[in-house]
Amino acid sequence: MPNAFNQGIIDEFRANKGRLTGHFENARLLLLTTAGARTGTRHTTPVGYLPDGGDRVLIIASAGGSPRHPDWYRNLLADPQVTVESGSFTYEARAVVLAGEERERAWARAVETDPGWAAYQEKTTRLIPVVALSAIPQGGPPNVNASSLSEGMKVVHDAFRRELALIRQEMRNGNGSTLGVQLRVNCLTFCQGLHNHHTGEDTMLFPHIGAQHPSAEPTLERLREEHERIAVLVAELQRAVSADATDPAAARAEVERLTLDLEAHLTYEEKELLPLLDSAAS
Repeated sequence: MPNAFNQGIIDEFRANKGRLTGHFENARLLLLTTAGARTGTRHTTPVGYLPDGGDRVLIIASAGGSPRHPDWYRNLLADPQVTVESGSFTYEARAVVLAGEERERAWARAVETDPGWAAYQEKTTRLIPVVALSAIPQGGPPNVNASSLSEGMKVVHDAFRRELALIRQEMRNGNGSTLGVQLRVNCLTFCQGLHNHHTGEDTMLFPHIGAQHPSAEPTLERLREEHERIAVLVAELQRAVSADATDPAAARAEVERLTLDLEAHLTYEEKELLPLLDSAAS
């Protein structure tokens, strides 16, 4: 059973689809559920994470610099299959403890983003582990934390809005002369996720809606065209953050351009499609 502090975070996280208030409002957190190493009892813990591209995220077993590894880390050593709740999605993942140069590169990115990780390492003689969580492929659509298609669309859209807001804030908080390695990864991970989402809409959701509501075809065609325009902006952002000599000002400008177009697109899509999805469910 989580302690009262963690349970409060878990309850708020689940109730608000990953959105938190107070100290953790601008933090990247997920809920990690592991099987107890001795009992097999499942335990859920809020854990900070770093995007790592694609379907992989990194978590760090700091335990605040404690001399002992956290319980969740000992659990996943015994059973590396874990459950991850991102707020918008719940999925099974496989945990792999990073070692050697791969661990050092990931650790350097984490410390560059938040020097607090280095402070934790200074407090303990153990080498703080970095763990990669890779989603286990499953058949069919992803498991969205929603009770209907319309709620699912809003949950996913809000997750993109929140991640883009975090990236914009991280760019504003930068030193102005360089773009951090982890911030580049955050941008590229966001771009890939948005591409995957729009591909799924184009190939699965929109044909489903079109078959149910033929009169919506002009709306769907406009949304497809907006997907193409947003794809161009995503490609520009990818180029801006992947360049050998990244210009932070240019990257910020691309993020702002993408933000304006994406918010307009998401708002229009919700206005036009949520009522259709609700009517199909009634």
